[in-house]
Amino acid sequence: QVQLVESGGGLVQAGGSLRLSCAASGRTLTVNAMGWFRQAPGKEREFVAAVTGSGGSTSYADSVKGRFTISRDNAKNTVSLQMNSLKSEDTAVYYCAARFGVRLTADTREYDYWGQGTQVTVSS
Repeated sequence: QVQLVESGGGLVQAGGSLRLSCAASGRTLTVNAMGWFRQAPGKEREFVAAVTGSGGSTSYADSVKGRFTISRDNAKNTVSLQMNSLKSEDTAVYYCAARFGVRLTADTREYDYWGQGTQVTVSS
């Protein structure tokens, strides 16, 4: 089993920045690609960004390209999401996810572990 714990959420004004972190524990050597997803009230969970096991490749949703950056530190078993130029539409609960597979994917069904989520609220 792998446990994922997110942190770093909060309230920020539009145009501001936040940095989310996801700490992984347990059998972390069994997982490869990791990602961030978000879910706003009344909406489905959507893909935000993903990173390969080595950290060498990344993928982003079009809505966050150029504003968000995903990275990972395998020595510390952490994945981070730096969010800049935040907009009100970025308001959501943000989830960290991990999968056994190596391929980057935006499909929630292909992730094997999920964190509990952290709330991000952007005020306009």
